[in-house]
Amino acid sequence: MKAKKKLAFNVETFLATANGGRTIAKYRKGQKVFRQGDPADAVFYIQEGEVKVCVISEQGKEAVVALHRKGDFFGEGCLTGQPRRLATVAAMTECAIMRLDKAVVVRALHDEPAFSERFTTYLLTRTVRVEADLVDQLFNSSEKRLARALLLLANFGKEGRPERVIAKISQATLADMVGTTRSRVSGFMNKFRKLGFIKYNGHLEVHNSLLTMVLHEAPEIRKEDDNGE
Repeated sequence: MKAKKKLAFNVETFLATANGGRTIAKYRKGQKVFRQGDPADAVFYIQEGEVKVCVISEQGKEAVVALHRKGDFFGEGCLTGQPRRLATVAAMTECAIMRLDKAVVVRALHDEPAFSERFTTYLLTRTVRVEADLVDQLFNSSEKRLARALLLLANFGKEGRPERVIAKISQATLADMVGTTRSRVSGFMNKFRKLGFIKYNGHLEVHNSLLTMVLHEAPEIRKEDDNGE
């Protein structure tokens, strides 16, 4: 007898059949999923759309610390005992997002090894990304940080073809991500376009050639090229 082929684990199907403790909501562009300081009592899974994660200082200054898209989880800090949200999450496009009560996720991690493995892999991958972002902030110029951010947004590496980035992502958002000013981002974007690294055509397309900007020079302690910002 032929052995039955094992079906690949599907996160969305598993979550859709979870026993209670889940709701699905639609969000408009710009609508908040949760705010900094809200109770942390659930994990979220993006079925459609993209969101941004922002931290706001006591002085009102905002920094974009992450972007998430379809298939990503966010809000997992509640699983570590975090009582309040440390950041605000807002929809960048129209979104469909599943909210999973903390107890549901804890039970799934305990009872379903395939889900636990997938979730853990996702968190480890994101931890590596956060560490790389920190190194990027410490050692690279704002121009190189922008180039890296665009490559990440475009899922660089998919079969060597240009990738479309989130529609109408603003230069202000890119500036918040990179840690510089909007005017500097505008200047760098114009430079990248003239060099053929990116293309505007209703949407922003990023070409793999932009990688040369990231690899052009060895990392060094970055100078104050952003006027201290």
